[in-house]
Amino acid sequence: MIDPVFVAVAVLAVLIVGLSKAGLLGGLGVVGVPLLALVMPARDAAGMMLPVLLCMDAVAVWMYRKEFDRSLLKIMLPGAAVGTLLGWALWAMVSDAVVLLMVGIVTLIFVIDAVFPIRKKLEGLPPSKPWGTFWGAVAGFTSFISHTGGPPFQIYVLPRKLPPAIYAGTTSVFFAIVNTAKLIPYFFLGQLNVHNLTLSAALAPVGVAGVFLGIYLVRRISMKLFYRIAYWLVFLLALQLIWDGASKLMAG
Repeated sequence: MIDPVFVAVAVLAVLIVGLSKAGLLGGLGVVGVPLLALVMPARDAAGMMLPVLLCMDAVAVWMYRKEFDRSLLKIMLPGAAVGTLLGWALWAMVSDAVVLLMVGIVTLIFVIDAVFPIRKKLEGLPPSKPWGTFWGAVAGFTSFISHTGGPPFQIYVLPRKLPPAIYAGTTSVFFAIVNTAKLIPYFFLGQLNVHNLTLSAALAPVGVAGVFLGIYLVRRISMKLFYRIAYWLVFLLALQLIWDGASKLMAG
């Protein structure tokens, strides 16, 4: 029997991620897995989202195929590879409660950075290679665990003040490569099972539609009030996930 609550939450989560890929909701795409974690295990949510993300990445990379910063990618991608491998190594060693807690903490850090942005303190600093490699590694790790690599990526890249199209293109290419690299680890971890892939196939059109809808809306609506409400909702979501994860850890 189809659970209408699950369908509603899944469609909303994937739609938000799709809009974010188009640049409409900025970093709010990190809410995808945390939102899904309310209605399904966090690990399964991450596995189900990966093929959907790859479909959206394909659209975004095609859009910005000639507009991205190669130098930033060369700095950050080696670190992202290390972060991905670290996430793979730790994935089998941690419980579902720990994964839930980590997703909640990453989401909370995202909200805190939005209010008291670390990235603003970095503006004007040269694009240090070690610093970029570090944040690339953090982005790779959090992306592997819960597809929440956006905030650490932004902390390093946004202070560079790239032209909007170059920023969007660099983001698209970076996460397309990172998400593709996750396919093999996710396969061996059993996250790309028949159930998850079936859900992915059903939700992929929603994600792609979200990308195109975002492209259409990005210059047509004011987002100030939306962001204010959205960040409060994401903050509450983070607290709920942290509470659930901590409660399960203490109960176990």
